[in-house]
Amino acid sequence: MTRIPVVAPEEAPPAIQQWYAWTMQQFGVVPEPFAVLANHPSLYAAYSEQEAGAAKAMTVLPVNIRDIAQYRVAWTIGCSWCIDFGKMISRLHGLDIEQLKEIEDFATSPRFSDDERAAIAYADAMTATPTAATDEQVADLERRFGRDGVVELTFVIGLENLRSRMNAALGITDQGFTSGEACRVPWAKEAREA
Repeated sequence: MTRIPVVAPEEAPPAIQQWYAWTMQQFGVVPEPFAVLANHPSLYAAYSEQEAGAAKAMTVLPVNIRDIAQYRVAWTIGCSWCIDFGKMISRLHGLDIEQLKEIEDFATSPRFSDDERAAIAYADAMTATPTAATDEQVADLERRFGRDGVVELTFVIGLENLRSRMNAALGITDQGFTSGEACRVPWAKEAREA
């Protein structure tokens, strides 16, 4: 159970009800982080706009680089919701889900490319406290992905740190996206049956 209760659709303002409907179309359920964030409607709106804008703008990096960096952050922080959702997104993107089982051994596993290893190492450096990113890392990433690619990678890693840390702090755990058992949000089952 989350530390802050979810907001049911009938309790949500009309704008949030529209976002709930959109997320139901996209994922079949309302992602629990959104249902908790709905307790603060104006922050919900700002966060939703940020997520939508980022999804639209992130077009430079190969999808496997973005996905693996985000997954590594979630794995490092221990956000079970982000790990679950990240696996589903990677599967939908047609990526190697078996690869994720070897994320701990990315440096030696043959399942990871040199570009993926560089992105994962950067995710580790950015997620460390204090941040441990180096000039050499950024220069290497710029050679691999271009300047805009480094900025995009940095943004997506920072965004995943935000998501994972918020979810962990609010007690939001996996929702069953990879098991087919989604969703713990109380009204989701009723909505699917209606």
